[in-house]
Amino acid sequence: MNHSKIDWTDYTWNPVTGCYHTCPYCYARKQSARFSGDARLNLTDSRCEGDENGLYILHAPFVSRAGRSISYPFGFAPTLHEYRLDWPGNVKNGANIFVGSMADLFGEWVPGEWISRVFEACRNYPQHNYLFLTKNPKRYLQLAADGKLPAGENIWYGTSTPTEDTEFFYAKGYKTFVSIEPLLEPFGKEALGVQYLDWAIIGAETGNRKGKVIPQKEWIQSIVGQCRAASVPVFMKESLRELMGEEFVQEFPEGLLRKALSPVQKNQLWGKCGFCKAEFPKKEMIALLSRQKRGDSAFKLGYACPECFEKLKASMLSETPCEVKTKE
Repeated sequence: MNHSKIDWTDYTWNPVTGCYHTCPYCYARKQSARFSGDARLNLTDSRCEGDENGLYILHAPFVSRAGRSISYPFGFAPTLHEYRLDWPGNVKNGANIFVGSMADLFGEWVPGEWISRVFEACRNYPQHNYLFLTKNPKRYLQLAADGKLPAGENIWYGTSTPTEDTEFFYAKGYKTFVSIEPLLEPFGKEALGVQYLDWAIIGAETGNRKGKVIPQKEWIQSIVGQCRAASVPVFMKESLRELMGEEFVQEFPEGLLRKALSPVQKNQLWGKCGFCKAEFPKKEMIALLSRQKRGDSAFKLGYACPECFEKLKASMLSETPCEVKTKE
């Protein structure tokens, strides 16, 4: 389980990874490709336990022949990581945990047994809040109808959607929320069914995908207006801070109030600009790397905030270039 850089949660926990959705903007798919090693070679390994449906089970962490730990040895194929099921027990104090940031746990391809085992692990560690997200909310309904969808103040069921053309999950007795990320179009006044929601998250698409959609401020204002009318708290992701300006808000519903960062967490997630000395989340800054010559390993010089980095680039254009590389 990892401390999360996602704005609205403390930790991410991925007992199941992989997905068969084909979203063109999917961050998780790109991440799994980066940390899968040679997936074709891994599939020939004796530890590869798979079936004819392309589903895999790992009983222990996958370590390559070169001794390197590989997080996603089967790429983005759906995989149950059994050894991760007890990971919430490593965090003694209650926290907000996003379950399945690298998967859709409720995709039609996911065996019911996998879902049941994740729910069982949640019951074993009731000190935490567990937040689920799916693009297939009808699976929630199926599980609820079968009496297999746990309800409780610490279990939150979210629907992830970039457009209003989605059937959201609303059910009496369950905590529900919606994550509109990336926001690709305006939402009509009746699209969200805010009167049944407990929380709304909004975010813009990041990265440099061809065809990337830049949301309009009016789209977000309309969603916020709907939520305000129903007293639903709104959480805007950092990707909207510049666009929304003074209207930028990050609200949590009761029961999910974000705890202050511990010194260890702040050291992991925040850094100081080497030029203006102001503190920012590291994900919002640019890491400055240096190497003696091409092919050498780079070492980190520090961080620069976006404003100072632009000044640094302008200065470098007028002087002899030095061996400084940037990494987002």
